Amino acid sequence: MRDGGSLRHLALMMGALMAVACAPRGTLVGNVQYELEQTGKAAANFEPKQFIKADIDRLSDVHRRTASASLHLLAEKLYKRNPREWRKTSAVSMEAALDSLFDPRSRFQHPDLANVRGTDAIVLGLREDFTGDRVAAFISGLGGMLNEAFEHKDEFFLTDTLEPQKLYNSARNVEIAAWKLANARDASGQLLLLSNEMAAGQPANLSFEREFGKLIGHLDLLAIMLAERHQRTIAHIVQNIATAIFLPVGALR
Repeated sequence: MRDGGSLRHLALMMGALMAVACAPRGTLVGNVQYELEQTGKAAANFEPKQFIKADIDRLSDVHRRTASASLHLLAEKLYKRNPREWRKTSAVSMEAALDSLFDPRSRFQHPDLANVRGTDAIVLGLREDFTGDRVAAFISGLGGMLNEAFEHKDEFFLTDTLEPQKLYNSARNVEIAAWKLANARDASGQLLLLSNEMAAGQPANLSFEREFGKLIGHLDLLAIMLAERHQRTIAHIVQNIATAIFLPVGALR
């Protein structure tokens, strides 16, 4: 006979599967559905390593990929809105700057940041006296934090364990980072980095906000599924967004 925890887990997974089945492309679960469909199309190329993956590992793979894709899109959009930033580097083009930023060998340890990484890099990049590439600092900070939340792995197997609290804290940190990005200004009141555009008389361009929302949603959804799967409790933390401090991620065990 199943215990209460198992029944809750089964109900959660059934609900998630039903939501995915009915979701249109372009929504959070719709994008997960698309990823799973693509995985199904690749069945002909099935690899033996799939035998050492549980369903939660495959879902973790999907959320890891979609989080990385959102981060890359945010970097591209920020460079397009703030081309002066990539021009501070030795890159010959925006594309070259992106390639350097997402080089897997660097693991988001950008040379402009010395040994500063994670959320500390976000704070540094949004300081008025910072003279380096602000986009690289901001994205490297988020990327380094996500690496810590996903235990510095891009693929997951039966022997891997992700900590739901790290993913939850990362989602809250993305919210804080998005607010800081939209509000960080210099002494003259000018934004340090341009993101969402709300010009008078023009429709608001909130594409950055939407992409941040997708990233937050993926992290929260995976945190909930993992907490249910492993019968873990997530400590929910409420802060005033204007005065919020970044939550620990790498220090959690």
